[in-house]
Amino acid sequence: MTLHDFRAGVRELYEGASPRGVAFRYGLLAFDIVTVLFIVGTSFLPPHDLIETLDTVFGALILIDFAARLYASRRPLREFGRLATWTDIVAIVSFLAPLTGEAGGFLRILRTLRLLRDYQMLARLRSDSSFFRRNEEVVIAIANLAVFIFVMTALVYETQHFRNPQIANYADALYFTVTALTTTGFGDITLPGTTGRMITVVIMIFGVTLFFNLARALISPNKVRFPCPTCALQRHDADAVHCKACGTILNIPDEGLV
Repeated sequence: MTLHDFRAGVRELYEGASPRGVAFRYGLLAFDIVTVLFIVGTSFLPPHDLIETLDTVFGALILIDFAARLYASRRPLREFGRLATWTDIVAIVSFLAPLTGEAGGFLRILRTLRLLRDYQMLARLRSDSSFFRRNEEVVIAIANLAVFIFVMTALVYETQHFRNPQIANYADALYFTVTALTTTGFGDITLPGTTGRMITVVIMIFGVTLFFNLARALISPNKVRFPCPTCALQRHDADAVHCKACGTILNIPDEGLV
């Protein structure tokens, strides 16, 4: 096998429509989900040799995936203009470099953004999963909100636990983040100083925005994604016969559940 054939094979795994390529990308999706569960679960546990070993294993696997993506890309330098590339770099550093500290564990949650921004994976999920087609906006809104909560929890913990006795662990930081985000504000935990107030402001402004985005996705009328062949309008009512923008007759696939 030549180097060119090997590169074409790697590219087919990441970009191709063959059964092998589709199965490979679903495997990556499963790996990302396992990674997220590991990040969230171990962030509440004390340091342990086993966790550090698994950190190294996950970091090495993500590094291999990252290198393979760059190798398969037709324009590798352009990849560094994508958010998913930098979230992978953050994930790799936080897994492989213990000096990133405990907050690095929560910063690794940024890797979940790959699940939301991988166009091919989203297209495949829309094609394969009727549940995802019906609930795509809700799923993405939940994931966005979860990523924001865990990243802000990391920020609260890292900036406060050395000087604020009210923030003794990640659970305290998560509790404060959620109460600030929902504007409940019980007042039993506060962040003193200018830095603490600015962090609180960021949590309230951006968190409430993401929370309302989730609420809007939950209560808004159910739409299906189907590009109109004439005007390319993407979203239509589930029982639409004509495009409401141009009047073209639509043939929206239906599982018979509506």
